[in-house]
Amino acid sequence: MAGARQETATARTLTLSVPGWQSHRAGQHVDVRLTAEDGYQAARSYSLSSAPGEAPQITVERLPEGEVSPYLVDVADPGDALEVRGPLGGYFVWEPDARARRPLLLVAGGSGVAPLRAMLRQRLRSGHDTPLRLLYSARSWDAIIYREELLQSGPPDVQVVLTLTRSAPDGWSGRRGRVDAAMLDEVAWTPTEQPEVYVCGPTSFVESVASTLVKLGHRSDAIRTERFGASS
Repeated sequence: MAGARQETATARTLTLSVPGWQSHRAGQHVDVRLTAEDGYQAARSYSLSSAPGEAPQITVERLPEGEVSPYLVDVADPGDALEVRGPLGGYFVWEPDARARRPLLLVAGGSGVAPLRAMLRQRLRSGHDTPLRLLYSARSWDAIIYREELLQSGPPDVQVVLTLTRSAPDGWSGRRGRVDAAMLDEVAWTPTEQPEVYVCGPTSFVESVASTLVKLGHRSDAIRTERFGASS
């Protein structure tokens, strides 16, 4: 492990140093395996949160009953060795397409923002003109992962919309509440604009967002999803 940065009280971004690493695609993941002194092993999959061409990073949120995440968030130090396999996955990936300019809609719940941050960073690094909107749902201001980065101003065709579901700081002028049909109808591209859609977060969040988008007229085959078991 080459470095670590605390994102929130429960989330940490780890920079990996992997011999022979060439690159990855935005949306791919790696498997991380830990081995205890008694030989017990536990492995988990984590999305790569860095853009292709950057050093590989994963962002891990500590789960109270987790076997791997508490060590990665609270214990692991730069220089520690981790077993890493990857990059893996070819379905939940995005790459700029010079032949088409379909807008990109990213919808994240909680730590599901990790692979979508990789897509956002790739869009900004590549200089491609794909219009992009990221709708990110977090519990509170303090739970927003990559908060400073996401709040930075970017090109006018790249928009980040935050919504807080449980609490908001004094003076908060952004959105509140869960991602629902009204919010998606207002924030998302219209079905006639045929956006590519990527949704990542807890299972219930992903299923709700994907089904709502279909009800709003978006094609189901244009919606790619990735889900996990933690709550947002």
